[in-house]
Amino acid sequence: MYLTTFWIALCISALFSSPLDYAKPTLSEFRFFDEPLKLQHPKKGVIPYSVASSLFSNYTEKLRFIKIPTGEKLTHNIDGSFNYPEGSVLIKTFYYPDNFNEPDKNRRIIETRLLIKTENDWVALPYVWNDAQTDAYLEVAGDRLPVNWIDLNNDYVEIEYSVPNMNQCKGCHVHFNEFKPLGPKLRNLNFIYDYVEASSNQIEKWVELGILEASESFSNLPQSINYEDPHTGSVDARARAWLDVNCANCHQLGGPAQTSGLFLDFDQMNTKALGIMKPPIAAGRGSGTHKYTIVPGDPEKSIMVYRINSTDPGIMMPELGRKLIHKEGLELIRQWIKEMNP
Repeated sequence: MYLTTFWIALCISALFSSPLDYAKPTLSEFRFFDEPLKLQHPKKGVIPYSVASSLFSNYTEKLRFIKIPTGEKLTHNIDGSFNYPEGSVLIKTFYYPDNFNEPDKNRRIIETRLLIKTENDWVALPYVWNDAQTDAYLEVAGDRLPVNWIDLNNDYVEIEYSVPNMNQCKGCHVHFNEFKPLGPKLRNLNFIYDYVEASSNQIEKWVELGILEASESFSNLPQSINYEDPHTGSVDARARAWLDVNCANCHQLGGPAQTSGLFLDFDQMNTKALGIMKPPIAAGRGSGTHKYTIVPGDPEKSIMVYRINSTDPGIMMPELGRKLIHKEGLELIRQWIKEMNP
């Protein structure tokens, strides 16, 4: 089934210039990892990394890697984003442990997404892993898979997991009509990572490995916090970090939801733009019976809480990439609003 889908798409793409020009039918053919692939041991030149705050994706765990063409380097912009040379690849693998109380034991890898930088744009390629966990196969139309696990409360959870198709990725990755990676930013990488050989700051490590151009400004870099860890910052800082990674990719100037006037990026200082006592422009059913995005001191009257606390496609926010409510994120936003002065 997997190969048939690939070859049909490839035959069509042969008539036109296509993102599939950069695709291979299986993940193994890219040679990013040693065998067996399921262990995700990267080959030389494929660098593992992590981010301080991660997008919620139905409680999946994620493994991240970057590959920069030999002899090329990343440069960075004033906003902390990177400029990628042609041929750069961002690799993200999504998996579930059988039991989240034993995360290092059995795990099922669901998908691996590739972002490949072409001369003028990015190509998004979704690869779905087979049941034997020996390889992953390109599924240009995405897929739906039943998955289950035991959560931290020892409850059994089962969902139908959705793998996005090639075009759905653009729904969140677009900024000023340009496709851009979301997670890798200077501030979101500025922390110590446990590499196989030793622990090191990721920014310093990338410079050392020769994949990032050094800059004097690195010594004064901002640092994102881990919103999941109550020891990393205040409720306000953690809530803003949650909104930044889960919502601001759309809710920012130049983002797909900029017409809402609701801007949730971490550095947003305008309280009205942040949603405080802001009526929605066009929320439809998404507003429920509520008048304002955020009502200080009263989370249950706030549209933001109402939408985060839903899985109804016509109400829920974020509207893509989840089937479950992020219970911990919801409680963090509730606490943040509750502590605001009315």
